[in-house]
Amino acid sequence: MKYYLIVGEASGDLHASNLMRALKQEDADAEFRFFGGDLMTDVGGTRVKHYKELAYMGFVPVLLHLRTIFSNMKRCKEDVVSWRPDVLILVDYPGFNLSIAKYVKAHTHIPVYYYISPKIWAWKEYRIKNIRRDVDELFSVLPFEVDFYRRHHYPIHYVGNPCVDAVARFVSSTRQTFEEFVTQNRLSDKPVIALLAGSRKQEIKDNLPDMIRAASRMEGYQLVLAGAPGIDASYYDSYLKGTPVKVVFGQTYSLLRAAKAALVTSGTATLETALFRVPQVVCYHTPMGRIISFLRRHILKVKYVSLVNLIAGKEVVRELVADTMTVKNMERELRSLLFDEQASRMMLEEYDRIIGILGSPGASERAAHKMIALLNK
Repeated sequence: MKYYLIVGEASGDLHASNLMRALKQEDADAEFRFFGGDLMTDVGGTRVKHYKELAYMGFVPVLLHLRTIFSNMKRCKEDVVSWRPDVLILVDYPGFNLSIAKYVKAHTHIPVYYYISPKIWAWKEYRIKNIRRDVDELFSVLPFEVDFYRRHHYPIHYVGNPCVDAVARFVSSTRQTFEEFVTQNRLSDKPVIALLAGSRKQEIKDNLPDMIRAASRMEGYQLVLAGAPGIDASYYDSYLKGTPVKVVFGQTYSLLRAAKAALVTSGTATLETALFRVPQVVCYHTPMGRIISFLRRHILKVKYVSLVNLIAGKEVVRELVADTMTVKNMERELRSLLFDEQASRMMLEEYDRIIGILGSPGASERAAHKMIALLNK
C-alpha cells in the first residue's frame, strides 16, 4: 500500500520514522511519501519537504511567514491528491495537518488517519467538530485522551506511547557508563544537571538564559545542555559564551541517563525525563507572563502543561510557567530536588506509577497493525 505521512517537527519525525518501520514489517510492499525529516528519510521513500521548512512558532514568526506557510499547504494538498495514497497519516502538528485533512476529506476518498492526536483537550476544544468531519481514525499515545474523546462520542485507539519504545530501545542497546559519557564529551567527573531548553529557536531564546542562571548556582555540579536536532551549534554560542555550560548534540538520552536532575522546557522532553527517572523542574517562559498566567487560568481546559502531570492527574513535577518562571523559583525547586532526598524520592515513586499507566513498549507496532487491519476492511 501507499502511505503519505506529514510531520512538522523533530519529535514527529522520530515517531513517524518508527511507525514507518512498523508498517514495513506488516506490509512488505509499503511505499512512503512524506513531509518529514532525516529519520523518515533514512527509513525510505520520497521526502517532498523537510519539516524545517514548515516549523514556525509564535504569533510574529507565523505572521511574517504566512506566504510560505500557505504555499507549503497548497503544495502539500496538491501532492497528496496527485499521488493518491491508500491512506494519509497525519502526525501531531494540528495547525497545518487539520487544514490538510479538511481539504483531502472534501476532495478525495482517501482515508485520513491521525497518529499522535491533536491536543484539543488543552484548548481549542471546538476542533472536535473538524476532527469528526475530517479524520477517519484517531490513534492516541496518551491514556487520558481516551476518556476525553469518549465524552465527545468519538472513539479513538490508544496504542501506547512511543517515548516508552524509544527509551526502552536505547536502554537495551546502549551500555555507556557515566565515566564513558563524560570522557567522550570532554566533561568533568562532577554530577550532571541537564538542561533541555526546547527544540525551536524561540523556545531556546526564551528559556535557556534563565535556566543557566538558576542552574549555575548549584555548587559542585556541571551543566550540560542537550543541543536540539536541526539547530546549528553556532546558534548556542551567544547564550553559552562566558558560562560553564557544555553542549552535546544527538545524545539527549545519554545525557538524561547521566543526569542527577534536569531543567526541562515543557513538551515531550518532560515525559522522556520521567522515563529515565530524572528529577526535574518544568520551565516555560512566555512573553507578558502575568497576562498569559491569567489566560491560562481562565482559558486552558487543563490544570497542567507537562505530560508528566497530565498523565498522573496531579502535580508530580513543579511547573514554572509564565510569571512563575523566575531564576529564584527555578533555583529553589532545583535545590530541593538535589538536596532534599524525600522530595526526589517521592517524585521517582510517582514516575514509576506513570510508567505503569503508559503500558509496555510497542506503540509503533500496535499502531501499524491496527492501521493496516482497518485499511484491509
